[in-house]
Amino acid sequence: MLLHMTARAAWEAAQAEGVYRAPSLATEGFIHCSTREQILAVANRFYRGQPAQVLLEIDPRRLDVPIRWEGADPEWGEFPHLYGPLRVDAVTRVLPFPQDAAGDFVLPVELGVKQPDPF
Repeated sequence: MLLHMTARAAWEAAQAEGVYRAPSLATEGFIHCSTREQILAVANRFYRGQPAQVLLEIDPRRLDVPIRWEGADPEWGEFPHLYGPLRVDAVTRVLPFPQDAAGDFVLPVELGVKQPDPF
């Protein structure tokens, strides 16, 4: 599964249209996605403190656009990029993406990823 973070309002608008187009599709030619292992670091580095975010869980087998794994920074590795609009029926789940009191994102328990022990 691939993950994409977006504002709840943007996802709601996409549902009415049947496709989701991230702003990066117009500016960069693709939609940024992440793996489960990557999403938290990306969210906290680039989107910390932004309210009302959701995670779209995307099934790559349902996509009708190319996926390219790309990356320029060895520290981050390669990320999946969708080269076209995302059909809403390729999204298998929409999960709230909560933040803690400091504004850091916390992985939803539905992703099945063990949270770090706070002690």
